[in-house]
Amino acid sequence: MSTEAFTHCVVQTALASEAEAATLARQIVQAGLGACVQLQAIRSFYNWQGQPHEEPEWLLSIKTRSALYPALEAWLREHHPYETPEIIQLPIAAGSAAYLAWVDEGTGAGR
Repeated sequence: MSTEAFTHCVVQTALASEAEAATLARQIVQAGLGACVQLQAIRSFYNWQGQPHEEPEWLLSIKTRSALYPALEAWLREHHPYETPEIIQLPIAAGSAAYLAWVDEGTGAGR
């Protein structure tokens, strides 16, 4: 099924420090690009420029409307410190109507 059928999504990205993650999270909510951003400590294992890496990171889970994904992606590309940041959209197939209405309200739907 196409993600265009989903009206809400979670967008994920990761940063190297809790302070950077918290700053970005606050800015996303203040900009109205996400109704809620949750931070979670993670450990990432990956190859970058031919070298293996193992790093602590902070995962941001951004609750937003699918229609805002292009603007949020552009904003993240501009503000994210990584050369090639993780920016992925995960569609929300179903959810509490009251919660999704709150996401709409927090991201300016209907304004």
